[in-house]
Amino acid sequence: MFTIRQIAGALGVEAQGDLELTVTGASEPQDAGPEHLAMAMAPKYAEHLAEGNAQAAMLWEGADWQALGLRAAIFAPRPRMAMSGLTAMLDPGQGFDGGIHPSAVIHPTAELGTEVSVGPFCVIGPRARIGDGSVIGPQCFIGADVVIGRAAQLREMVSIGARATIGDRFRAQPGARVGGDGFSYVTPEVSGVENARKSLGDQGEAKAQSWVRIHSLGAVTIGDDVELGSNCTIDNGTIRDTVIGNGSKLDNLVHVGHNTRVGNDCLLCGQTGISGSVDIGNNVVLGGQCGVADNLFIGDGVVAGGGTKILSNVPAGRVIMGYPAVKMDTHTEMYKAQRRLPRLMRDIELLKKAVFK
Repeated sequence: MFTIRQIAGALGVEAQGDLELTVTGASEPQDAGPEHLAMAMAPKYAEHLAEGNAQAAMLWEGADWQALGLRAAIFAPRPRMAMSGLTAMLDPGQGFDGGIHPSAVIHPTAELGTEVSVGPFCVIGPRARIGDGSVIGPQCFIGADVVIGRAAQLREMVSIGARATIGDRFRAQPGARVGGDGFSYVTPEVSGVENARKSLGDQGEAKAQSWVRIHSLGAVTIGDDVELGSNCTIDNGTIRDTVIGNGSKLDNLVHVGHNTRVGNDCLLCGQTGISGSVDIGNNVVLGGQCGVADNLFIGDGVVAGGGTKILSNVPAGRVIMGYPAVKMDTHTEMYKAQRRLPRLMRDIELLKKAVFK
């Protein structure tokens, strides 16, 4: 339970009205009760306040809160940033109990910092080290020689393979997997795939062969303030480590292949797949279902629209889209031209008839 004064002070924004009014949660305007702070941060949302029973709301700067029938209001100059702080305040957590659950299996050589919580049926391997204030949810696995920094938050069934090194304030959603073996195989002789890659189409005379595993000797290194979505997977490196830089966020079902290096403060959205040995710069955003071929470089600040397939290096700062990826404005022109094709073909048919006559 928070007062309007407390919320506004924590967010560093202005509030007016009954600042001692308390709320216990946030809600959409039409669903809000007296105990809720209604999220009406634009006029189109405020139109629905009359459908609910909110006494207080978070509004846009300059809004007439009294005309909206409210007792108090908080004004957010940057609404989504205010939501970040508000949701952090109101988040009730997952309800994991503190302390070490008796069903957890912790190797005698593992080192746990102060106030570390370990849930039911967890396994923590030999020589693993977990930083102060970390929460290890139910059924998690932490392998041998893993190092995790302070204030980690591992949801249920997170798995971290041997020798991974992870920084402070790491957060992983259910089912995230760090440190699986890389998808790396070779054939005794040159394969049809290798020939096709060189020729861009011809497999040559290569014969069918069985695949031979290349083992992963590297591990995974993750920086500070990294978050992994549900069922996100990060493979070990073959020789060097796979690296995720500070502040990067990986959405659900993102896959990062062996030896890949992701820079700082990147956003990799849902179902993005990155092949092996890709070098991604800082502040890169890859939209949902992007695909990146192996051994490529993506420069700092690149933005790729959803569904983009990156088959060649991308210079810093470029905004791209399509399959294969091109500049977004170029892709838009190509799409417009594609939509004009039926009309163009009709015009050509008419011209052909005129010429033949």
